[in-house]
Amino acid sequence: MALHKLILPKMGESVTEATVTNWLKEVGDTIQEDEAVLEIATDKVDSDVPAPVSGVLKEKLYTEGDVVQVGDAIAIIEIDGKVELAEEISIEQEVVPEDINPKTADVESEKVEAPGLGALAEAELVQAHVEHSTHRDSDRFYSPLVRSIAQEEGLSLADLDQVKGSGADGRVTKDDVLRYLSAKNSDEIKSSTSQNAEDVATKNVGVSQAGLAQESNKKASKPVSVPRGDGDEIIEMDRMRRLIADHMVQSVHTSPHVFSAVEADVTNLVNWRNKVKEGFKKREGENITFTPLIIEAISKALKDFPMINVSVDGYNIIRRKHINIGMATALPNGNLIVPVIKDADQLSLVGISRSVNDLAQRARANKLKPDDTQGGTFTFTNIGAFGNIFGMPIINQPQAAILAVGTIKKKPAVIETPDGDLIGIRHFMYITMSYDHRVIDGALGGTFIKRVADYLENWDVDRDV
Repeated sequence: MALHKLILPKMGESVTEATVTNWLKEVGDTIQEDEAVLEIATDKVDSDVPAPVSGVLKEKLYTEGDVVQVGDAIAIIEIDGKVELAEEISIEQEVVPEDINPKTADVESEKVEAPGLGALAEAELVQAHVEHSTHRDSDRFYSPLVRSIAQEEGLSLADLDQVKGSGADGRVTKDDVLRYLSAKNSDEIKSSTSQNAEDVATKNVGVSQAGLAQESNKKASKPVSVPRGDGDEIIEMDRMRRLIADHMVQSVHTSPHVFSAVEADVTNLVNWRNKVKEGFKKREGENITFTPLIIEAISKALKDFPMINVSVDGYNIIRRKHINIGMATALPNGNLIVPVIKDADQLSLVGISRSVNDLAQRARANKLKPDDTQGGTFTFTNIGAFGNIFGMPIINQPQAAILAVGTIKKKPAVIETPDGDLIGIRHFMYITMSYDHRVIDGALGGTFIKRVADYLENWDVDRDV
């Protein structure tokens, strides 16, 4: 028999870790090659981890809720056959005894038979068991994420044992540790503030104002206790909604938002789409919506104004080489996800339309890959799809701007002609943009959004697609 380490695979350039959300197989279950063993979640996308080999699940190295780094072993699969991979090792009996304590005793494995591998592969597997065992050197279980936070904040194991767990079976979660730290810091600040007040009273020194202001800010940042009325229903946020909530709060705290809006006459755009949509569907097998048309205009404007396609890193501005446009997509469960169209400026209108339809369909079917939501440099949201005419979205960090379009409505308008002004019926649409005032001033932001409107207003009604 041989053992195979199931590794958390790479899921995109910027994805470095994932959370175990659900084990689909239990220890002792038979697993077929390419069969899903567990479910994981990155920032927004849920994925399955398939088994690259057939065998029996021998051990889980992480539990639900644990955070795993890309490249780390998640589980051990027992397989038949000769050892061929560096992650596999033949054994006659268990490598590490169940009761071993790596902090109080040396690891002494039983004799290991590993033809062709030697001590290196043996050491790797033993290390995987040791790392897993260190997660359980207390009477309570603490996930790697909880331990990491405790270590960074200087909390001892005794401190962790004082934390009240709200997870399953009383497990301590990340939020439990953060609440404990917040309460601990608050007590320290109160003690410090009280001491400052005594110093002011005795020394008549006007130093306490800054301390009191700091304390006030601390209190203001704490969650407000919301009263609950009779019959109110309490709905716990799911994982994705919590991520969205944290991301939005962090964005508002990070970027000073400023807003601009224009009203665009998109009559030519509407008439052109009405003219080509039937032929496009017959030829391409899918609809052409307004979304790819608007994304193309945004791409052109970003090439004209590259200082919109930026991110802020401290006092440095990162001007992005690629134009990767995120497309905010509403999911059937009410949540929101932002798949990204990579290098949108390099795609034809047909290419953009195919990407838009593909990403939207896979998003709603929960079939996006982690890399599909990574690398965005600018975000677009179509609030007009819900009948809204105007809105001010929140920036999708670490980007510097987000553009929204409202629904297209017919309005009477003054039409200028060589023979005089006329009143006619035109199609109008509001375009709004929120941008980071640290790096984008009103002149740049306003000029950019007007350029997007110009591209849409001056749409060539004779254009081929």
